[in-house]
Amino acid sequence: MDIRPILSTLLRHKTAAALIVLEIALSCAIVCNALFLIGNRLERMQRPTGLAESEIVRIRVNGISRNEDAAAVTKADLAALRGIPGVKSASASLQVPFGGSSWNSGVRLGKDQKISNLSLSTYMGGPDLFDTLGLKLIAGRQFQQNELIEWKTLQGPGFNGNIPVVLITKAVADKLYPGQDPIGKGFYSWGDDPHRVIGVVDTLVRPNDNDGPAANGYSAIFPVNLTYESGNTYLLRVADPSRRDEIMKTALKVLESSGPTRIIPEDDAKTFETMRNEYYRQDRAMAWMLGVVIVALLVVTALGIVGLASFWVQQRTKQIGVRRALGATRGQILRYFQTENFLLATIGIVLGMLFAYAINQLLMGKYELPRLPLIYLPVGATLLWLLGQIAVYGPARKAASVPPAVATRSA
Repeated sequence: MDIRPILSTLLRHKTAAALIVLEIALSCAIVCNALFLIGNRLERMQRPTGLAESEIVRIRVNGISRNEDAAAVTKADLAALRGIPGVKSASASLQVPFGGSSWNSGVRLGKDQKISNLSLSTYMGGPDLFDTLGLKLIAGRQFQQNELIEWKTLQGPGFNGNIPVVLITKAVADKLYPGQDPIGKGFYSWGDDPHRVIGVVDTLVRPNDNDGPAANGYSAIFPVNLTYESGNTYLLRVADPSRRDEIMKTALKVLESSGPTRIIPEDDAKTFETMRNEYYRQDRAMAWMLGVVIVALLVVTALGIVGLASFWVQQRTKQIGVRRALGATRGQILRYFQTENFLLATIGIVLGMLFAYAINQLLMGKYELPRLPLIYLPVGATLLWLLGQIAVYGPARKAASVPPAVATRSA
């Protein structure tokens, strides 16, 4: 189709054409960035944890002990929890994924190194924690009993901070020792002596992702038997996920019956999946809100296209009638308006892509968001092109159905 008549017509209606181009451009810019933000949130919510998520229950206990029997009380609690029918394993834990708070420590490859290579999320526990979390060992070995350090010793005034061995995640190994076997290598984090890597875990997520997605897998497990004097966090791994709630209630009764000092708020006993859902509540709300914004914006844009196309059809009734009288088919009239809309949409989309980039630069500076991936630009463009063709189809079909004789009499 010759587009010169279309361009000539658009130049005679510059204001209306410019308004619809601007509307499409703004819609394209906002839609591209909104889709990016939604994708970013969904990716964040779907990050792998490396844990047996459906099998884990967390119970947080306050007031466990305030005397020298903290270690004995913790050991008794764990023995009682492991004795519950349906419990595969149980462990105390310093921190829990999606628990909010996180213990972190800088990692240096050299003793005198001033700047850390990365920030490491510190988990503490032994083989029981490894089994309870359901982690996957991909290289090396787990801790041995003679390598475990007591929490009281770690916190004692005479302890020099030396923890000889450590388990790290694959993300940490790839960052510190790219292309190398990490087993047997050492790094500095706690104290003046290096920690020797004895094993590599496939994935162990950080308790939160405040440090961004790049650091999400930077975690390590140090061989420490945890005993708190003012509280504890217990993790249970159940054999049958369908019995989690039942086993959690039983575990609460077991702990409450162990002594009058137990303080266990009802909200501190949760399944791991519940913790994950609560942690990402705001992300889901934001994704839904942006989805509503996208839909509303597309509806407004479609109504604008329909309104402008209907106005132009009404204004060009004589022109359409003349073309029909000269032999133009309904299909040709239909394609005329669709081509006209396609040209307007294309100009608007090109401008919208520039606007989208500018908005993304603003968001990167203000909120430290990552750069907008190029894939979202053609996605937004395709969406606006399809929307334009669907929106203009009704007015174009109405124009194509005008009989030549009626259009001619309208003169």
